[in-house]
Amino acid sequence: MNPLVVYSFFPKITNRRLKQLADYFCNYTDIGQAEFADLVQAGWEGEIAHEFMNWRENFSLEKIAVILAQEGIWTTCLNDPTYPHLLKQINDPPFTLFVRGTLPDEKQPTLAVVGTRKITPYGASACRTIVPPLAESGLAIVSGLALGLDGIAHEEALNAGGTTVAVLGGGIDRATLYPASHRALSEKILSSGGALLSEYPPGFQPTKYSFPARNRIIAGLTLGTLVIEAPELSGALITARAALDYNREVMAVPHPIGAINGVGNNRLLKQGARLINDATDVIETLNLAVVFEHKNAEKILPELSITERTIFDILTLEPKTIDRLTNESGRPGSAVSAAVSMLEIKGLAKSAGNSSYIKV
Repeated sequence: MNPLVVYSFFPKITNRRLKQLADYFCNYTDIGQAEFADLVQAGWEGEIAHEFMNWRENFSLEKIAVILAQEGIWTTCLNDPTYPHLLKQINDPPFTLFVRGTLPDEKQPTLAVVGTRKITPYGASACRTIVPPLAESGLAIVSGLALGLDGIAHEEALNAGGTTVAVLGGGIDRATLYPASHRALSEKILSSGGALLSEYPPGFQPTKYSFPARNRIIAGLTLGTLVIEAPELSGALITARAALDYNREVMAVPHPIGAINGVGNNRLLKQGARLINDATDVIETLNLAVVFEHKNAEKILPELSITERTIFDILTLEPKTIDRLTNESGRPGSAVSAAVSMLEIKGLAKSAGNSSYIKV
């Protein structure tokens, strides 16, 4: 097991303290034999150094391995080839990531969608207008699984048949996952090919400090950050500032004059953020138009029979049952079932459960 994974379980560890050790020691393995004086010389406070040495003497490597296995958690560290390439480029990347599910590969573009927990109908409508076409086109939507805007962004990405990644400010194990009301949503994210991730180990309870730290990961994982709705002191603005620091695109939805929940958005626009009215604005801002034109062109490359083409044209992002497809197409039920099966094989349709299907 990578030593960085082990040290992440030390209750008083922080990214700053890990960086101090990384800068001082020749390799991470040396930390396991470090003396008190070495830790202090590296920059640690004496009390923390004592606590670490006591913890190091008593921790169980086997127990850590069992916890990870039971929760289906895999890890990737800054010195691993599986570590997300965009995140590795920021100036303060987490040394260890705990992951459940599948992270987007390097070829899949990613977008952070963030906003306030106290979402208004205007913000919810903007999110439901902008996110689905982006997810359908292939953008992986990254957010924080929080109540309000984050939850809507994840749900809209899933409803569009896309993938989404939730970055948490605490442990990603089932017992610790926060907020508890989004546990069902988190499982849906996983079953749809997405991921949950955190720099914090299983069992870590989120704090007022861990959420702002989490926001830098959301910004670092993505090509740009879209702020849907943010009042003056919203945590979404922390994500936007991080994106700006990392030389990533910052985008914002405009809000009416005097709208309290839009003060942060309008200020970002005044400071030079890209104004976003629809999904096309996002795609143009991220210079992805050519990528998605090519991707969509590939969808019609497979040769389709007349019935397959008819069913493909009828399918939408709204789940439709075989019976409904039969009625709308006027084709025999057996022919419709066969056509849907072939469309699945060709990557043009996907089961939505309960014998219903959506267009991919």
